[in-house]
Amino acid sequence: MTAVAGGTSAAEGAGSGEDAFLAAFDAAVAAEERIEPRDWMPDAYRATLVRQMAQHAHSEIIGMQPEANWITRAPSLRRKAILMAKVQDEAGHGLYLYSATETLGTGRDELLDKLHAGRQKYSSIFNYPTLTWADVGAIGWLVDGAAITNQVPLCRCSYGPYARAMIRICKEESFHQRQGFELLLALSEGTPEQHAMAQDAVDRWWWPSLMMFGPPDGESAHSAQSTAWKIKRFSNDELRQRFVDICVPQAEALGLTLPDPDLRWNEEKGGHDFGTVDWSEFQAVLKGNGPCNEERITQRRRAHEDGAWVRDAAAAYAAKQAAGSDEKAVAA
Repeated sequence: MTAVAGGTSAAEGAGSGEDAFLAAFDAAVAAEERIEPRDWMPDAYRATLVRQMAQHAHSEIIGMQPEANWITRAPSLRRKAILMAKVQDEAGHGLYLYSATETLGTGRDELLDKLHAGRQKYSSIFNYPTLTWADVGAIGWLVDGAAITNQVPLCRCSYGPYARAMIRICKEESFHQRQGFELLLALSEGTPEQHAMAQDAVDRWWWPSLMMFGPPDGESAHSAQSTAWKIKRFSNDELRQRFVDICVPQAEALGLTLPDPDLRWNEEKGGHDFGTVDWSEFQAVLKGNGPCNEERITQRRRAHEDGAWVRDAAAAYAAKQAAGSDEKAVAA
């Protein structure tokens, strides 16, 4: 996008020129052009992106915890290596997303401070415990599967840095989903006890996975405007329906049952009918009353504090290098 380049906030377009900036911005979005960091954009668009990307980044780093819980207890060296690689990927996803948010002028230190103070959220799905090894498979198949369904359209997000970050993230999440499916398949085809463990994990993670897409469209505060700005491409309910339709045949292939007695094919709509999500549970977890809310944020604060010396050392090294460069420049 070039028509509105040269500004970084709505304030810069104040007065007679603001309407022209806004018109050019709207035209660029309508024409499927990418908005870049130096382009003029409405303050509300910037704030929406910061909120969404921050929540996404927070979810990636908090989401490392439930699975890292099983690294030391993985049943084989192969499974341990796979899980370690996946947790490492999630850290990288957080890095990409924090970096993308910084292009809007909001530093990751500020975002992390808000997360640790409870003023920004992460996905409620990560406030559930991983009780058995099968949970690692259920998270890969269901949670990462829901993430892919939600995030692939973000590769066409109107904001360039976010869209480009999502391309790599979605490729890696696709591997995570396949790994989870393969793990559950191995358990499902194993002993009766292993099959039961896999089924129990799916029973516990199915409904929270449906909650990942957010509240119903009529109750979503941000969905309509985000769609108009082409940050989002589909509504919460559309994505939820797509996810259910994908999972039903996969569950059959796994030999597992999705825990919904109302689940059935609807020929008229060309999709599956399914039961009602317990949104009261969703709201309770979102407000901090889930099984692991306090545990997750406490561990995040502890990890941040434990890493302070690394950040301090990096800053000191950067300052030393900069001072050395200045001395060489003076000498020259």
